[in-house]
Amino acid sequence: MIQVYTGNGKGKTTAAFGLALRASGAGLKVYIGQFAKGRLYHEIKALKKLGNIKVEQFGRRCFIKKSPQEVDIQMALAGLKRSSEIIASRKCQMVILDEINVAVKLKLIPLSGLLELIKRTPKTIELVLTGRYAHPKIVKLADLVSRMNEVKHYYAQGVKARPGIEF
Repeated sequence: MIQVYTGNGKGKTTAAFGLALRASGAGLKVYIGQFAKGRLYHEIKALKKLGNIKVEQFGRRCFIKKSPQEVDIQMALAGLKRSSEIIASRKCQMVILDEINVAVKLKLIPLSGLLELIKRTPKTIELVLTGRYAHPKIVKLADLVSRMNEVKHYYAQGVKARPGIEF
């Protein structure tokens, strides 16, 4: 099954990582490839303590605010290659590609590369794709699509990101 968590609201990564936690509890092996992110977030610290969840990041510590640099593209392409290898090995029952939709939108990886990966994913693997801007072709291929829509956010009142809540 292919699951997509997209939209401009908070909770896409959180939903995917919740699935990883549930899968881990059921004894499934989980791989998380995180695109365009390179900081050590608290949820990653927690997931690394579980023996059946592997997390790898394919982004720099800083967030891409303008045009991506060549290093950003190379890291994302390495992530796509690594994710393809994990899927081909069939050693994990769940593969989460966090912020992959953003990586496509920023042209860090080609849409065609992600579509090919989706089509090559065996039905025995739960593939979870997160990030804003899910391309309509990805949405069409997916079995489940959830769109998180921001209705109200405390950032608008000047509240800064809080440890354990936003990161």
